[in-house]
Amino acid sequence: MATTSQETLAEPTVTARWIDILTPEQQARVRRDLAFERVVAGHVVEHIGGWADAWLGVVDGLLRVSVGSPDGRVVSFTGIPPGGWLGEGSLLKRERRKYDVVALRESVVARLPAATFDWLLDTSIPFNRYMLTQLNERVAQFIGRSEYRLLEPDARVARHLAELFNPLLYPGAGMRLAINQEELGYLAGVSRQRANQALRALEAAGLVTVAYGAIEVRDLDGLKRYVG
Repeated sequence: MATTSQETLAEPTVTARWIDILTPEQQARVRRDLAFERVVAGHVVEHIGGWADAWLGVVDGLLRVSVGSPDGRVVSFTGIPPGGWLGEGSLLKRERRKYDVVALRESVVARLPAATFDWLLDTSIPFNRYMLTQLNERVAQFIGRSEYRLLEPDARVARHLAELFNPLLYPGAGMRLAINQEELGYLAGVSRQRANQALRALEAAGLVTVAYGAIEVRDLDGLKRYVG
């Protein structure tokens, strides 16, 4: 296991819905151009203000998209579990990142170069359709977050947890995710103790099963509607 903040890897096994819809020629180029790195918890994968030069995917682990203030406060936008990809907006607008991407736990990150991303947009109608779905889901996700601020902590935790099981954005997550109370607390903006309290309430409601270092969702629709 690497003891440094990051480690370049040979190609691991990558399954992604958008790769499966490409032609054999396009798949071959994607697999040739993808680069992978293993990063430790706390490593900043992308810094705010840095130029967007790759589309990022999570092969393993958990990433947080967030911004920080000079006084140390952090606002989390979303978490990205295995199977999720992020950063397409900055690539499409050819701009600097407006957020940090931080590993909440040891993770394996895939990078698809911007040139390959642009080539897929130019040559693949299915990829363009996939990207429209990705962007539409992302917009709906952030619109929904305006409601979260009006909810009690248990309901906020429920909504943030439900986001991680979005089958369109994160098809690789399944219904069980390796995440602990502290990591969920980071995403929901609550303490580890408060996240634990919320999870116990959700478990009592029959919506989730909490295991050591993992959460299994039993009722995703119920989780999305939970108000406490």
